[in-house]
Amino acid sequence: MKKRSYLIRIIFSLAFLLPFFLSSQEDKPNILFISVDDLKPSIGSFGDEFAITPNIDKLSENATVFLNNQTQLAICAASRVSFLTGLRPDKTRVWDLKTKMRDMNPDVLTLPEHFKNNGYQTIGVGKIYDPRAVDSGRDRRSWSKPFITQNKLTFPEGYSFPAGGFYQGKENREIRGKLRKEAIAKGVDNINKYESERYKPPYEKADVPDGAYVDGAIANKAVEVLENIDTSQPFFLAVGFKRPHLPFNAPTKYWDLYDEGEIQLAEFRTKSKNPVDIAYKGGWEINSYKMPGIEYNENDEGLLILPDDIQRKLIHGYYAATSYIDAQVGKVIAKLKEKGLEKNTIIVLWGDHGFHLGDHSQWTKHTNFEQSTRSPLLIKDPTIKKTVQVKSPTEFIDVFPTLCDLSNIEIPEVLDGISLKPQILGQGVSSKIFAVSQYPRHGGIMGYSFRTKSHRYTVWIKNKKSTEPIYIEDIYAEELYDYENDPLETENKIDYPEYSRLKMTFQTLAARFFNSQVINKPVVVKQELKAKKSISRNNKWAKERSKVISEYIVSEMLMNKKQATYLEQVLYEKYARNNELTASKDLTKDEVQIIYRETYSITSKELLSKFTKKQFEKIVELEKVKMKQLRN
Repeated sequence: MKKRSYLIRIIFSLAFLLPFFLSSQEDKPNILFISVDDLKPSIGSFGDEFAITPNIDKLSENATVFLNNQTQLAICAASRVSFLTGLRPDKTRVWDLKTKMRDMNPDVLTLPEHFKNNGYQTIGVGKIYDPRAVDSGRDRRSWSKPFITQNKLTFPEGYSFPAGGFYQGKENREIRGKLRKEAIAKGVDNINKYESERYKPPYEKADVPDGAYVDGAIANKAVEVLENIDTSQPFFLAVGFKRPHLPFNAPTKYWDLYDEGEIQLAEFRTKSKNPVDIAYKGGWEINSYKMPGIEYNENDEGLLILPDDIQRKLIHGYYAATSYIDAQVGKVIAKLKEKGLEKNTIIVLWGDHGFHLGDHSQWTKHTNFEQSTRSPLLIKDPTIKKTVQVKSPTEFIDVFPTLCDLSNIEIPEVLDGISLKPQILGQGVSSKIFAVSQYPRHGGIMGYSFRTKSHRYTVWIKNKKSTEPIYIEDIYAEELYDYENDPLETENKIDYPEYSRLKMTFQTLAARFFNSQVINKPVVVKQELKAKKSISRNNKWAKERSKVISEYIVSEMLMNKKQATYLEQVLYEKYARNNELTASKDLTKDEVQIIYRETYSITSKELLSKFTKKQFEKIVELEKVKMKQLRN
């Protein structure tokens, strides 16, 4: 009898608590995650008065619009991997279009995967990850259902999959069709490549329905998913659109929204004054889009020079494609509302990076300039009933922790970003002083760009990444742009006397950032070396070298006796350590470099404790000069 009474009490207790468990589950917001490929802030609500984007403008109402949001790296695959892992590119080690995310990071946690692990059904359609950076299942671990790839899309009656993935215009399909037959007759292995190398127009205006192109089919599939979605558990639905990425293809009605005669070319179409040449690119990417009448010629400075009429047509195509995508976004939002789901759904809309349309004679992306790194971010939380415009810097790595925070899901500690929830709540606080973008150039040089509310400082680093200790001698070049007085980046002001204090401030900020990113990896050396705790005080070679070099530096810098003694001591420890840990040891080149870097780090800290930064820089410079003399 007592046992039965006990069981009844448990049942009543559970019945009492059940509504709380249910409400907790029901209160979890859905996430509609909309990605738009190569979308710059060419949106009315982001300040572009020429753009015709009524659906995104409407979505921006009672939403948070991040007006100074920066991508981490302005290339599709690297940007998306960084965004979806919440880690900077130097942590993911994906800087290009070919590295697989999980080859470099087998156990990395992604944004949709984290939501899946927290009770969400995660569904993806379109371009979310760049296909080149993940497996054929578009990163299977991220999704609770098979990812909806292109081969699962359907097209309107009378239309098949676009030729080459892009073209539905009759003439373009016919030309590509002839090339296809030609390739088959020749026994070509990669038929699409054969076609594209001979004919691949950078734009198309075709009188076809929206669903004839891939993006219209993606929107239709997303609408279908929402129509049939299981509402018994929260969902994370990711919808990725492919335009306005090249080619700028869109139905005629979207081209007709714009008068080509009113299209303005970029106001500033050359390199900045005092340029850092490595900051610029030529015709890479756009020059792969071929058709009669378009030639991609570069001038003596390596800049792509296009005729004005071609530039105007390309800009027209970009805006037409953007308006086309705006209409597809509208269809998805309309279905969300029709199903009554918008009241409990957080909507995120983002472009993976910006896009050059002729400024600096740059086209597409792949730079650290404003038009390439600035990319739209919009977050609409249904519980917020006001429009918030954020002008302080934000980054894509901030979205992962922000969505966790808004959804009451634990924020993983490993993330590099921070939650933007305070700004979404309209509390008027800046999330950070600067946002960081980066872009690699040939010769092992990486540019790190620090964007504040009004300036951009870019430092180009040789043969190192931010996860390694970076020193003054690693700097290849610097840039400084003042957007309050020079919004078009016409002058690199890095060496202007009136900007010297600002330059020093940015250098300090950059140094602190780099120090915060260093990953302390154990020195990989032979076991007998790991046990070595002290450096011998009787290394004759080190004594002689430190004496000769310190005497030279002391003489050149007019040091006092105390400084001279200290410098010789520090240099002795440097040379003795390197010599004793590497000489006559069976070490690889990488092992030697690890030891040298560690020694340099120790020495730098010692010198900076007694000398000013300028004195330290001079010591390093003179040491190099004298060592070169000794080697010769």
